[in-house]
Amino acid sequence: MRCKLAQRFPRVRLAGEAGMTTAEYAVGTLAACAFAAVLLAVVRSGGVKSALASVITAALGMAS
Repeated sequence: MRCKLAQRFPRVRLAGEAGMTTAEYAVGTLAACAFAAVLLAVVRSGGVKSALASVITAALGMAS
């Protein structure tokens, strides 16, 4: 029956995979939050923090 509907109504066939479902949005949001948490942990680490501070200090020193 699905094939007959897809043949009769091309819009039905195209709309079947048109967007993400609620579960896909939830998984995508969860993955984005996990990535943000990992990135925040990396940026807050001592080595990265000192490297960023030295880059900013060097940039401000060159601007003066």
